[in-house]
Amino acid sequence: MRDMGEKQPEPAKAFSSRWQSLRANLPHALYRYCGHDLQSFRSFDGFMSLMYRPTDAAALGVARILFGLMMLIDIPEERGGGDLDFRWGDPSGCKFPLINGMEPMSYPRMGIVYLVMWLGALGIMLGYRFRLSGLMFVMSYWYVFLLDKSAWNNHSYLYGLLGTIFLFTEANKCFSLDACQNADPQSKTVPFWNYFILKYQFFILYFLAGLKKMCPEWLSGYAMTNLSYHWVFLPFRLLIGPQLTDLLIIHWFGCIFDTTVVFFLVYAPTRKIATLFACAFHLMNSRLFHIGMFPWVCLTQLPLYYSVSWPRLVWKKLSFTSNGGSGDKSKKTSKNANQQSVPVPSSRKKFTMTALLFYCGLQLFLPYSHFITKGYNNWTNGLYGYSWDMMVHAWDTVLTSIKVVDNHQNHTLYLLPYAFVDNDRWTKHADMAHQFAHCIDRNIRAEYREDHRPFTNFSVFFDIWCSMNGRFLQRIFNPEVDILTARWSPFEPVDWLLPLLHELTEMRSMIDKMTHEVHSWSNTSDVLFVADFPGLTLDNYIVPDMDNVTLTILEGSVKYWHSTDTKTKHLRKGQSLPNIPPMFHHVTTTSASPSSMLYTYVNKTMKAAPTEDELAERRQSKPILPLWKEFNGRLENYVRFFQHVGNSLLYEIYGVPMPRRVRISPDETTWTAE
Repeated sequence: MRDMGEKQPEPAKAFSSRWQSLRANLPHALYRYCGHDLQSFRSFDGFMSLMYRPTDAAALGVARILFGLMMLIDIPEERGGGDLDFRWGDPSGCKFPLINGMEPMSYPRMGIVYLVMWLGALGIMLGYRFRLSGLMFVMSYWYVFLLDKSAWNNHSYLYGLLGTIFLFTEANKCFSLDACQNADPQSKTVPFWNYFILKYQFFILYFLAGLKKMCPEWLSGYAMTNLSYHWVFLPFRLLIGPQLTDLLIIHWFGCIFDTTVVFFLVYAPTRKIATLFACAFHLMNSRLFHIGMFPWVCLTQLPLYYSVSWPRLVWKKLSFTSNGGSGDKSKKTSKNANQQSVPVPSSRKKFTMTALLFYCGLQLFLPYSHFITKGYNNWTNGLYGYSWDMMVHAWDTVLTSIKVVDNHQNHTLYLLPYAFVDNDRWTKHADMAHQFAHCIDRNIRAEYREDHRPFTNFSVFFDIWCSMNGRFLQRIFNPEVDILTARWSPFEPVDWLLPLLHELTEMRSMIDKMTHEVHSWSNTSDVLFVADFPGLTLDNYIVPDMDNVTLTILEGSVKYWHSTDTKTKHLRKGQSLPNIPPMFHHVTTTSASPSSMLYTYVNKTMKAAPTEDELAERRQSKPILPLWKEFNGRLENYVRFFQHVGNSLLYEIYGVPMPRRVRISPDETTWTAE
């Protein structure tokens, strides 16, 4: 045995020495990185002292002004203020509230809610009666947000969080109408946590979005295909080609940027270059996607990572330039403001810090809480919004069949895909599909009552075919289950949700290869990849414009038949059926495992498609930066918004009938009055 007094081996000694050196240098490294002492994080009292350190409120005041301005622009746009009549005016329109049974107010009163939201955003921007304005905005915003999950996005969720955070800060201490009533420069400080919580929220936005991108779906380049052909990627496309641009610049760099950008913004030596990358990133996103004010909100909050007194420094330089050295007084004022401490009761501090730490933990937990809210899990986990899985999943919905069966009269009718809704978000989420089925039931029952038709009971069936991130088309819900009687719970898995066929995921490279091969046959040839479950039947209609339709089985076995042919054909892996006639046909999967197949065909309508030269000419004639068009669109939204709000006030006060547009088709509208 080794003598207990024997010296440690040299490698162990070296490791121990390095560890001691690391521990000794850690406080200094932390201070150099973020400017905070390690002692502040070793105890609750130390953390509380750091968070309540008096800090200049100047940068926070600018952040408040810009956030309020962004929300004033956002309300008539993404919040739907310019289309209040479309969004809330149709009593038969189906909504998808987070809380079942939560109903929107009447159309005129929803106009009042939007007016309250707008006035709240205006008060936030001006810093007038800040607490009341913030409460008006937050309450009305979350009410509208919770009314319809189908309108949720990560950035709309972010706006609600930012509005709530600003409500509890003292962001009206500087550059506000409230501050004009108190000219004492020593009152221009706020606790440091006012800055910390805002910067932490943006850390969550970026970092978790980056973590969610660290998955095969994103890193393999299947989420945002062909995005490299947009003009913003022209330099990269010319240098490395479109495929590598899609993979390296869009997917890999996007993941790296989201995961690391805040760490570079916090560190002073890398802050400027990180800001440059962040500005380029968000400006490119503003051109690539229709995501409203999201890029601009992120840009307006970037200065939070700089000096809390940067507005005063900018003003001092401007004053020095114009008045020849009159900036000394402002410097002294800023210094005094930073040194002034406002006493806060210890019990209140502890409560605030406990709430702040709880909020920070909650924001880390919610994106990974899907093991609790199992009813919201589908092919992806959770609802789109609080999960921060931005752009990770690209959907292609090819077929949406809504079948309603009158069980009393044994009568079947099919609804149009956009009956009672204005988007198809519900087709990917079982919770919304369940709500939509019950909304359909209510609307049809109301129609029966109006027509004095006898009472009956209905069944609703959904047959929806989707492809996610370049996979096979497949059903998402069981088409044989009556959704009205199906069980749904937020805390239990959905048994009528069909699973994503992961075993076919590896065939995406084959799909890409065969798609290119078929497209090379001619300018009008195309291909469709389909997969189905054992025992289910695909009812497919071949339109007359499709010619030379061939069905080929890739995996499994099926039986094929159509109404004019009494013979049933059985097809196995590798077999094909050419020249399928233009009519309904049926394909039933007879194998014990899922089947996969492909249709190749010639699309006659593609012969009239524009040539490459014509497409190039159109792209050249299309403006790269249609800023004037965007400005006019926003102006028109604002005009309609104020018209809707004005009509709502006239209706509520004087009973004046409200004019409302009615959508006849996706491209046509008409007017009515209620």
